[in-house]
Amino acid sequence: MADQSNKAETFELNNGSMRVLLTNLGCTIISLSVPGKDGALSDVVLGLDSVESYQKGLAPFFGCIVGRVANRIKDGKFTLDRIQYSLPVNKPPNSLHGGNVGFDKKVWEVVEYKKGETPSITFKYHSHDGEEGYPGDITITATYTLTSSTTLRLDMEGVPKDKPTIVNLAQHTYWNLAGHNSGNILDHSIQIWANHVTPVDENTVPTGEIMPVKGTPFDFTSEKRIGNTINQVGMGYDHNYVLDCGEEKEGLRHAAKVRDPSSSRVLNLWTNAPGVQFYTANYVNGVHGKGGATYGKHAGLCLETQGFPNAINEPKFPSVVVLPGQKYQHSMLFEFSLE
Repeated sequence: MADQSNKAETFELNNGSMRVLLTNLGCTIISLSVPGKDGALSDVVLGLDSVESYQKGLAPFFGCIVGRVANRIKDGKFTLDRIQYSLPVNKPPNSLHGGNVGFDKKVWEVVEYKKGETPSITFKYHSHDGEEGYPGDITITATYTLTSSTTLRLDMEGVPKDKPTIVNLAQHTYWNLAGHNSGNILDHSIQIWANHVTPVDENTVPTGEIMPVKGTPFDFTSEKRIGNTINQVGMGYDHNYVLDCGEEKEGLRHAAKVRDPSSSRVLNLWTNAPGVQFYTANYVNGVHGKGGATYGKHAGLCLETQGFPNAINEPKFPSVVVLPGQKYQHSMLFEFSLE
């Protein structure tokens, strides 16, 4: 069983140029402050005022790591090794982000906390066989490191014990590069290194098709203002992009570049995951955030690098199965700059 005797606390990573406040509840980024063109630090992630507010479930997955399997599993059902498993249908008719009590709602153990020029913190969580309907014990670690003056790296690992399981972790921070309380992100521009997207059905589950983005409102292969085409895709973007054309460095692929014209802040995201969910906070509505902010629709954007949604039920999608003796490994690099 998970040891819930761990207390939810906050921890700071600070290298003098950027500052990140985290909690071991769900490995959540509560705030992340980086300089803008005027040199002043601004907090560029949506969040709540206190750990207690997160514990009450007042945040729609703000800043946390979701798992055991991020995104949607169709009808909350899958088969592994000829055994059918049923998961909580917590976003009817599907299972979302690990079920009713996913990894985002667990208090993780802090196994290492280093200060200095490249400060880091490592969180660990042991998920047991049968938890939220998933098979197999698995031990998860997540390490956040400030690798340079304005770069944050996240390394996530999962080691199954003695049974095959499925794993797909995602970091669910909502970004607003103009500042968390600055309004909507429709004036941000974004480039996503993806020639394809996985189109979805009426319940936001991929149909299994892998569709070229060319000539559609999903095309962000060159930088484009988000507000230009968001009205052409229903409530907004909430789609998995196939990361198939970014350059590589140090084993990671360029996934996305986000730019805010008002502050000149830029975020470049690199990952080793095959997909990224681009989500424009379509369901955020009147959330009472930190510092008296109220977050409305499109108040932030998420870039959740991931395995493809519902991959366990789609043989054509990259596998999310992890066997004993194997290791799940997922890294993200968030590079902030001014342009």
